[in-house]
This record gives sequence, C-alpha cells and structure tokens, in this order.
Amino acid sequence: MDVDSPQANGMKRKGRKSNENKASYREDSESEDMPLSKRRRTSSKPVKPESDSESDVPLAKKPSAKDVNSLSKQKEKFEKRAEKEAKAIRKDAPKKVKQETPKGNTKKQTPSASAKAKKAVVKDEEVDEDEDEEYRWWENVQQGDGTKKWATLEHNGVVFPPDYEPLPKDVKFYYDGNPIDLHPEAEEVATFYGSMLHSTVNVENPTFNKNFFEDFQGYIKKTGGAKNAKTGDKVDIKSFEKCNFKHIFEWFDAEREKKKALPAADKKAAKAEKDKTEAPYQYCMWDGRKQKVGNFRVEPPALFRGRGEHPKTGRVKKRVFPEQITINIGKDATVPAPPEGHKWKEVKHDQEGTWLAMWQENINGAYKYVMLAANSDVKGQSDYKKFEKARELKKHIDHIRKDYQKNLRAEKMVDRQMASAIYLIDRLALRAGNEKGEDEAETVGCCSLKYENITLEPPNHVIFDFLGKDSIRFYDKVEVDPQVFKNLKIFKKAPKGRGDDVFDRLTTSGLNKHLQQYMTGLTAKVFRTYNASWTMANLLKDIKATGNVAEKVKIFNDANRRVAILCNHKRTVAASHENTMEKMTERINGLVYQQWRCKQMMLELDSKIKKKKGAEYFALPSQLDEEWVRKHQADLVAEQREKIQKKFDKDNEKRIAEGEKKMSGKELDERLEAVDELQKKFKKENKTKKVEPEGRGPSVEKLEQNIDKITQRIETMKVQSEDKEANKEVALGTSKINYIDPRLSVVFSKKFDVPIERLFSKTLREKFDWAIKSVDDDWEF
Repeated sequence: MDVDSPQANGMKRKGRKSNENKASYREDSESEDMPLSKRRRTSSKPVKPESDSESDVPLAKKPSAKDVNSLSKQKEKFEKRAEKEAKAIRKDAPKKVKQETPKGNTKKQTPSASAKAKKAVVKDEEVDEDEDEEYRWWENVQQGDGTKKWATLEHNGVVFPPDYEPLPKDVKFYYDGNPIDLHPEAEEVATFYGSMLHSTVNVENPTFNKNFFEDFQGYIKKTGGAKNAKTGDKVDIKSFEKCNFKHIFEWFDAEREKKKALPAADKKAAKAEKDKTEAPYQYCMWDGRKQKVGNFRVEPPALFRGRGEHPKTGRVKKRVFPEQITINIGKDATVPAPPEGHKWKEVKHDQEGTWLAMWQENINGAYKYVMLAANSDVKGQSDYKKFEKARELKKHIDHIRKDYQKNLRAEKMVDRQMASAIYLIDRLALRAGNEKGEDEAETVGCCSLKYENITLEPPNHVIFDFLGKDSIRFYDKVEVDPQVFKNLKIFKKAPKGRGDDVFDRLTTSGLNKHLQQYMTGLTAKVFRTYNASWTMANLLKDIKATGNVAEKVKIFNDANRRVAILCNHKRTVAASHENTMEKMTERINGLVYQQWRCKQMMLELDSKIKKKKGAEYFALPSQLDEEWVRKHQADLVAEQREKIQKKFDKDNEKRIAEGEKKMSGKELDERLEAVDELQKKFKKENKTKKVEPEGRGPSVEKLEQNIDKITQRIETMKVQSEDKEANKEVALGTSKINYIDPRLSVVFSKKFDVPIERLFSKTLREKFDWAIKSVDDDWEF
C-alpha cells in the first residue's frame, strides 16, 4: 500500500460543506467583517424567529442535563483566584525566569546534546494530542522544529504478527445452511467476525455488520469466490442474514478454554519463550543509553471497532507488510533485516524525529509510529514541558479573559466569533475542532460546530449535542454569558441551516495564531490542560482529607471526577459493571455474615452478654435471610473445595517438574475432609441455631476485636463500592494521565499520607517517575 505524504502543519483547511441549494449568507469582501445583524439579507423569504425554528430541536431524545451548578460556582471562585494569582506572578516575576528543572534528575547530557540545548528549544511532544489541533512534527519527516533529538540511534525494528493458519477442515463458515470453502485470505476475514460473536456490543451493531459484510464480500470476490464444500458448486454470498459463523466461534472458544486449562508450568514456559523472542525489540540504544521501546509490535489484521459511533466500525484492518514500513535509525547503525523475501519501504536517518518506525493504516489513513515507552527520558521530558506550558498560562489567563470578554461585543464579526470561541474553549473545556473528510467520523469541536449542534434556550442556556473526539457524544446544557448567548443567536441567524458552520469566519489555525500573541506556544489545547490542572489544584487545596486510606482515595477520586466531567471525559458503562457491583455487594454481605457468626460465638461463651448488648445486636442483619445464608454457606463450601483442588494440582505440577512422583487421589481425599467438616458444621448451625466458638483460646474480647476489624473492612468496601458506582460513566484515567499535572497527585499522596500506589498504577508510576521524585507536599501548580 502506498503511503500518502503526511500533511504539513499550516496547510489550508478543507472547504467546509454547506447545503448546495442554500442561499449564500456570505457577503462580498467589504461586508466580511460586519456583524450579521447589520448586514443585508440575501434571502427574500420570510424567516421564522429563532425560538420557532424546527431545526433547533435537539437531534434525538436527550438524556437529562447534568446539574453542574456546584462545579460552576466553584469554577467562578477558582477563576477569581486565577486572576489574582496571575497579577501576583507578574508583579513578583524577574525579567527572565529560568525554567524549572525536576529534582532528582541526575542523568548527564551528552556534550553534543548539551550544546544543542543552548541553541534551540526542544518542541513539545504531548500525550493524547488532537491531530487536527496541533502541529505534530514527527508526522512530517520533511519538516520539524530544526533540533536534533539524538546523535546515535540503534534498534532491531518491529515484531510482525504470525501468518494466518487455516481452520481445521471440519470447521467451516456456513451460508444458507451449507458449509462453504473459502480462500485462506477470505477465510481469515470470516474468522475475524466468527471469533468475536461473544462481543454483542459489536455484532449487534448494524453499522458494524454492514461494513464487515461489504469488506467480506470484497475479499471473497478478490480471491476467486466461495464454493459449496459438499458439491463444489460456486455460491454467491449476497445476504448477511444467511451467514452462519457459529462453528468458527465454537472452535475459537474451545481453543481459548484449552489455553486457560493449560498447566501453570506450560503457561510459564510459553511466556518465557515469547519474552525471549521479543527481548531484542524491547529496547533501543538512544545516544548510548538503553531506552525501553513502547509499541514495537505491528498490529495484527482484525476488524476495526473504533470508539463511540464511528462510521467505519466493522471494516477490515489489513495486514501490514514490511514494504509499507519506514525505518528510522542512525546512519552508522546496522539496519534491522526485514522478514525473508521482503524489504522495507524506506530507511531514514531523521535526527529530528523520535520515532523508530512508521506505517499508514488502511482504515482512516492514520500514521502508526513505534516510539519510546512512556517511562523513557524523552517522553518524560515531553510530559514535563507540556504541564510547564500550562503553568505558564497562569501568568496570562487574566489578560486573555479580559480581552475576549471585551471582544464579545466587537464590531468586526471575525473578532466577535474569535472571542466567543475562546470563551467556550476556556469555560467549557471544548476542543478547538477541525474539518473532517467525507470518510472520517463526523466529530466536532468548537470551531467546527454545526447549526444543529447547538440549541438556544432563553434567557441564556445553550444545549450542546455533538460527537466529540473518538466519536464520544458530548451532550450538556449550560448557562453562558448573556452576550455569548446573543452572539450564538446571531451566528445561527438565517439563512443558515443544518450543515452550516456556526463559526463561519473562524479556523483552528487562525484561533491558535491569535493565541500566540499572548504566549509563545499557546494553542487552544493548552486551555484544557490548564483548566483541568488549575481546577484540580483548587479542589485539592480546599478539601480536608480525613479518615482511612480508602476514604481519602475516594475524596481524591471525587475531585478527579469533577475534572473529568468538566473535560467531558465520559465512557460507556462497562458490560460487566452490574455484575461487578453485585459481586461487591455479595462480598460485603459475606463480611456481615462473618460478623454475625462472631456475635453468635460470643453468646455461646457468655449467655449473659445478651442483656448487656441487647437482643438487636445479635439478630440476623436485615439484608440477610435464611435462604441467603444457606446459599452463602454452599458457596463457601464450593469455594473451599475448589481451592484445595487447585492447590493439589499445583503441588503435583511442581513435583513432576522436579522429577518426583505424583501424589495419589487418596491424598486429595484426605485434604477434602476439611470441606466435609465445614459442610457438617453449617448443617448443625442451621439446625441448632447456635455457632460454636472457633480458633485457639476463643474469648469474648478476641471476638469483639475480630468484629471491629470486620467493621473496618466493611466500611472500606462500601466506600470502594460507592466510588465505583459514581465513576461508571466517567473516564478518570483520561484526565489523570493527560490533563491533570501528575505532581498534584503526588502532593496529595505526600500531604495526606496516601500511598502513591493507590493513586497511580505501576505503569503510571513509571511514566510519572519524574513527578514523584521532583516535588514535596508544599508544591503548587
């Protein structure tokens, strides 16, 4: 597949589409900057008032709007703090401010790197960047920021997925009740669908099925057609409803179960073999230092799923061959050998790029890059610079807000649209947005809002409804500045209609160029990082985290959730969420049952204690009943039996591996006697309504201590359950990883004695190692 040249930054934006038959609402150049209200109409037809327009009805039945009054009031308070702090910073700041360097960074620069650092500033390489909003220099090897990122670079290339292995002869795709023979290339596509029948969210999606079937038919036609496996006659595959992938799914499902059932020793050996094969690709030598490589594996062919309502979901992601891959490596380094019989598309020595290999995928034409791992020096420095840029915005935010508030009433329409857009980007954390091609997902940002994406409700409420990044729906009803409401009404004025741009005088590149006047490197994207970090910093500053660690973590997550809502970091509720919550409830009830048994043991030791504590203290808790107790007891018995069986199997595997004789079934029977005893004990308790004291030297005091410990565990689990339920539709990770300065999480950890492991996973601790080591509990964003 030929690779299209990546578009250079600053290219002219594609023309936006409007309905061809609509009367033009653009005037000649003399009136281009005149507010629409002062321009003469181009349509002779009477125009309905805004409130009567049917086009302003929301696109579909909407979920109820969120009550964001609390966060809005807090944001107003935080914005006043921001204005005050910006003035204080400018007042106290020296003429030249030396850039802060993270503490604990003891790595020495090479002489060449040090010399270059004095001459040039390394361009930011941000995480989770919007491709349309920012100049991503590594996507265009012809242009860059003119700085060398490395002097020497050595690596071993990429790992390709294994070739396709045809299905067993007795496993077939069926059409209209008949087994079908397919060419291996078409059969592989059939297995993509057949292996995922359990993923109902995809296979029940009409768009997914339509796209898959179109591609499937194309592969069948390209490879010589399909034949009836019994008669050899050609079969025309033309109806998706007659396709049957059940036999393929059953085979894949059985294979998955076989892998699960493999002995631990075999799994360990297979993993060791895989690690050994991939070891040469996991690291590269970057300026003489060993650095971990991130995604060194080429994605295997599969069906594209996408996120949200992506129009290409279900399309076939084609296999990537060496002929599509460009390698980036040092001039004096040995170029990694491609697989036998193949050659690389190209070998480059681009010292301005931080990528090791690149290719173009067929679904969206996007470029895929092999980069260094998130915990590498290069990525760490990039993250640091990104958050420092957001911190720098603190010095200018009051001026920017003052200017756009003033320009909301500007005479020139372009200035008024610019001010309104910056208001929405700043206050609502909207992405800037950009024009999309016809075959791309119809995702929208501020500058590319269409007429139908906003609904106006007097006096000053606006309903936003559009597909945002990754085709995730943005729906929110917000209160805006009265002048912004008035402006949006003007921007939507007839003859505009469905499909027309609200901000027809504005482009993302023009908006970013305007922002550069306030601060070098400032783009619309920086506002999201700044607002997320500034909001989080102020929320954490105002909270008083008390209680145990679990309660403190919940307080932190509550603040994180507010930021995620601000940034519209939503997710669909996981299919397993309800089941997970039920399991957590069962675990809590199990602990409550343990408490109740301890109390019954206390009665057996001291019958007089019932008068002291009261009968209610010893009663069966209201959330439990006798039916639940019997079922729970049966589950405990089954769990104990399974645990003993697994331990027995594991011990036998170990003995075999060490050359010893396997244990007999008699040994297992002896171990399982404990299960029989437990079953008898529960049966007796249910009959006598008494629980005999357990453990060594049981006493009332010891049992009371156990009850207190169980109470703490119950409270902790309840907090975790509430936290999980509250976060089911909010993607905390997106804001925590990409938009909230990680040093704020570190400060919270140190200030309130919360282990950093409770806030950051192992991967994030490696990624943000620089943040963990660079700040104390008094650091401020």
